[in-house]
Amino acid sequence: MNLEILPVTNPKPQIEDENSLVFGKLFTDRMFVMEYHTGKGWHSARIQPYAPFTMDPAAMVLHYSQEIFEGLKAFRLKDESIALFRPADNVARFNQSARRMCMPEVDEQFFLDSMLELIRLEERWVPRSEGTSLYIRPTMIATEPMLGVRPADQYLCYVILCPVGAYYKGGIAPVKIWISDHYVRAADGGTGEAKTGGNYAASLYGAREASLKGYDQVLWLDAKEKKYVEEVGSMNMLFLYDGKIVTSPLKGTVLDGITRRSALTLLTEMGYQIEERALTVDEVMEGAQNGRLKEAFGTGTAVVISPVGSFCYKDTCIQLGDGEPGELTMKLYNTLTGIQYGRLPDPHGWVTTL
Repeated sequence: MNLEILPVTNPKPQIEDENSLVFGKLFTDRMFVMEYHTGKGWHSARIQPYAPFTMDPAAMVLHYSQEIFEGLKAFRLKDESIALFRPADNVARFNQSARRMCMPEVDEQFFLDSMLELIRLEERWVPRSEGTSLYIRPTMIATEPMLGVRPADQYLCYVILCPVGAYYKGGIAPVKIWISDHYVRAADGGTGEAKTGGNYAASLYGAREASLKGYDQVLWLDAKEKKYVEEVGSMNMLFLYDGKIVTSPLKGTVLDGITRRSALTLLTEMGYQIEERALTVDEVMEGAQNGRLKEAFGTGTAVVISPVGSFCYKDTCIQLGDGEPGELTMKLYNTLTGIQYGRLPDPHGWVTTL
């Protein structure tokens, strides 16, 4: 399949103040698009001007939520080159989500090459200020106009780009976590491991309730017993418990986070033993109180590392340590961001440079 490059005739104004950038509001001049029809496969791959889609009201994505997406970033290095962190892993996970949602897989090398070409063409949109980046959102949606519960025969795959500001503008800050004993994010046998919109829609009500109560994030428990820790917000959760790193196993309800993978590799190299087991909510609360739980943090593309300052469960709130980001949390954050922005060596070959 060839990649067609279409001209942009009305480019948007250059970013004037990178400090004013927020997440998900401003988009670049171009986007990547390709289409799929059963029997024909993927076709019409192109980089075109960023523009709205025309979609039939009966498009199956609007009725049955057959949709997947990814999220990764491009970083401006000191030498003005552009780096991406483990982009091939994002493309592979995109296909993993596609399989779970009965959607067609993409040719991973072609998709990655097309995404990199899009970023080259939109190079002026990669910001330079400390902590800023270009967020990349690959997406696939079912577009066949059909009211019937089955996998669609038509799909649209696209990639859009969004320059974003530093997540921690005032310095990395611990979050206050509400542990939900009622709402759940995913159940065994469901789509929790897929990066699909329905998982995020299911989290909105609990997240809103947490926010109304004055908390920053929701810590989700398992759906069956509401006892075992799974994810926090839309991030994987890691704990420094009894001197070991404990994190929920990948058993179908937890996203296989690429930042999680990277963190576990680095923590192993730092000498920590990794236990992939789900902590109980009682272990978390008691550990925070008696000191067995030293640090806890979420991992994800947007935040990289998000330290936890306190846990609140039912009527009890317990501060973790002194309420500040822990030593290990900060070391891991600085190491990961150092690799991403080229300040530290990349011994694992995680960075792709343009």
